[in-house]
Amino acid sequence: MSNVGAKILVLGLLLTGLSGIAGYEAVTKWKIRPLAIKNASLPIKYVRTEGVFQYLSKNEIKTALEPLVMTGFFDADMQAIHSAVAELPWVDTVTVKRIWPDAIDIKVRERKPYARWGKNSLITEQGVIFTPKNMEQFQNLTVVTGPELQQVRVLEIMKGVKTALADQSMDLAEFSVNDRWAWKIKLAAGLEILLGRNEQLKKLQRFLKTITVLKQEQVEKMAIVDLRYPNGYAVSWKPGTPEIDWHAIANPR
Repeated sequence: MSNVGAKILVLGLLLTGLSGIAGYEAVTKWKIRPLAIKNASLPIKYVRTEGVFQYLSKNEIKTALEPLVMTGFFDADMQAIHSAVAELPWVDTVTVKRIWPDAIDIKVRERKPYARWGKNSLITEQGVIFTPKNMEQFQNLTVVTGPELQQVRVLEIMKGVKTALADQSMDLAEFSVNDRWAWKIKLAAGLEILLGRNEQLKKLQRFLKTITVLKQEQVEKMAIVDLRYPNGYAVSWKPGTPEIDWHAIANPR
């Protein structure tokens, strides 16, 4: 997905409110009021978080960090802070370190969605599945589904299918693989293609070659194409489609 609109978000988080502002290549800090932290000779005064964020909310980071940084500089559990941020859905990688004498520095890299995985999750190009709270803005991504724990293999297959279709100016909308490894494709134009369990790419390439002899409006009238035959395929047409003279197509003058 495009990173247009992504901002370099650098947050200076205060312990009292852990509030921050967005800026470009800047770290903002505020002086804080005295805190009643018992047995903390060196209290944490600042939590600084930086990264290139497009989807990750600063409020998510604040909520995750707040209960963990109300302590002394040496008492802060760095592993717990790391885990709290790393468990946020949009976080890909995170590094955490103490900055003497009173700050915690956190660098975050955000995940980049490549496709939708099923109805409620996203998947990165590397095959990492994650589930954000809001999926509304990702409805235009290709929907991919497949057997459990096989998402990396399914994703690689989908990429090949998507490329083959793009060569014919066709846009892939959905790609699914069932538990028996039978493939099914749905194009953005609505056409469904059944590929079965054997020689799927070979059958798809054969179909794409044959449709080059058809007119574009004839291809658009196809509703379902069943490629699960060894030497051909069956077509279900949309209602009202006129009969095609296949003899004329096969023997043009």
